[in-house]
Amino acid sequence: MNRRTFIRTTLAATGSVLTARTCFAGDAASSVEQAHTEIWRRFIDKHGIMIDFTDLDGSVSLPTPEECREGKPNTLGWWAPIENGAMFNGLYVDAAANRWRHTKSADDAAKARRLMEGLLLLNSISDVRGFIGRGVSTDGKAHYPMGSDDQALPWFLGLWRYLDSGLATTEERGRIVAHLTETADIIVEKKWAIPAEPPFGVRGSFASFIFDSAPRLLFVAKMMHTVTSDAKWDAIYRAALHERGGDEKLSRLEVCERGMVFHYAKYHSWTSCTCVGALRGLWEMEKNEAIRAVFARGLQASADLAFKSLPMAQQFDNADTSHFEMDWLKSMLPLWKPQQTEQEAEDIARHQYGAFAKASPRSSKEHEFVREPTAAAWVVTLAPDANILKSRAADVERVIAHYDYAKLYYSQFFWAESAWWRLTPFR
Repeated sequence: MNRRTFIRTTLAATGSVLTARTCFAGDAASSVEQAHTEIWRRFIDKHGIMIDFTDLDGSVSLPTPEECREGKPNTLGWWAPIENGAMFNGLYVDAAANRWRHTKSADDAAKARRLMEGLLLLNSISDVRGFIGRGVSTDGKAHYPMGSDDQALPWFLGLWRYLDSGLATTEERGRIVAHLTETADIIVEKKWAIPAEPPFGVRGSFASFIFDSAPRLLFVAKMMHTVTSDAKWDAIYRAALHERGGDEKLSRLEVCERGMVFHYAKYHSWTSCTCVGALRGLWEMEKNEAIRAVFARGLQASADLAFKSLPMAQQFDNADTSHFEMDWLKSMLPLWKPQQTEQEAEDIARHQYGAFAKASPRSSKEHEFVREPTAAAWVVTLAPDANILKSRAADVERVIAHYDYAKLYYSQFFWAESAWWRLTPFR
């Protein structure tokens, strides 16, 4: 059982159904500016890394270096405010780069650059080569010992988006490509497993033949060939496209063509969107029109599935005053014990989530009715068919306009801004 599965199970058990539905009184344009303001006011730390949650005034209690070293609340860092820095930063570069393309403002360029530097920092905090951290403690370096495939792919994606935007200076490009090359080489050496610190060794992999893996491997190989021109990456990519495996014996190209599949729960666009982002990158980089058409079909199938999640936004009540527990460690610490294996960490984290959700009922509501539909909105905008996207623009904008972002505790609405800037050319 992984994080996606037991979050969904716990949400169902707690019955987080809202009886009142209050729409934020604003249009999508003003709402997305409010979202942007809140992200940069509260959720980007001094190192340029997005954190998961803060109080409404921007205050947050980060895990101490000692807590990170001791694996509290767990060695995965799940449910801590620095749980998803690599994932969220990498994905949010899509919004930052597209915003800058539209505004050409120095302020927006500087913000995109901060996100890029945050990503490089997360690849520089460990003695384990190729390690990609989730976030950093109060000292700017201490961290939890395990990342994941969910964190690693957006790290690659965000750095590529920054390079592709045209923002990178010559010096920045050199540093970025060096980080990408070292990390990608190590992951390949480990047969596409993601490096973790001792005693864990690795955690997660890009090697399996399901949607939440296949586009990741293909993207890294294709991206590395694009940015380095090293022929070995093209050879890896071409072989991996047609390699078959898994229970269905599908090729990775066939997995991509089928598009996003919810393996873990009824819906989880917020994690699978990383692979749709990779698929979009593949579609942009691929020159072979037949293969590109396959990627386009996968993107459209993914958008069609994500579109079904958009109405969930209307179930969120902006007037809801459910408690959010800022002392996030208090409810989980009684369940803590030392962990030496990934499975031990997951078992503890699973029990801790139930305790945290009970102490902080607001968290479940934001997870289900903010995180999922905003991530789904971004997925809808990643499909390349302009006519279909135009027909769905009003539905996406309805999601963006629904929330009062100043009243949200989690940063997991940033996809609303990403969706907005991808819609901009079609207005």
